[in-house]
Amino acid sequence: MKHFTLLFLTLISVTALAQEKKIVTEKWHWDNQLKQDTTAGYAQVVKIDNVLYISGTVSTEITPEGITNLYRALERSLNTFGATFQNVVKENLYTTDIEAMKKHNAARKVFYKNNFPAATWVQVSRLYMPEAKLEVELIAHLPK
Repeated sequence: MKHFTLLFLTLISVTALAQEKKIVTEKWHWDNQLKQDTTAGYAQVVKIDNVLYISGTVSTEITPEGITNLYRALERSLNTFGATFQNVVKENLYTTDIEAMKKHNAARKVFYKNNFPAATWVQVSRLYMPEAKLEVELIAHLPK
């Protein structure tokens, strides 16, 4: 019975310690002092350990210029934590016109310098901002 009681108390202690540990995050949101948008309820970048989760960045036009401006904004998000497109491991792209995106994909590819991430492209009927036609989110890993 002593062994059972000791085991039970140990399990309770370990469980309590595990519940006390919280994920440590760093955030960035377009030079906002709160480092998040409290209206919509999101942060542009959340860093956990050596991983960056970058929220969708939008463009209202699917043209070489619109795509370039969108990827420059993503580059700014990456740069806030010392990353570049070479650190990107996953890209999710949502667009209201996949054919236009395929036509102008060269503007996107320039940023990856022939080192492309895993990617998913999806055509949708609408994005959060009604005027947006393209939204891209990223996951990037920083060196340990």
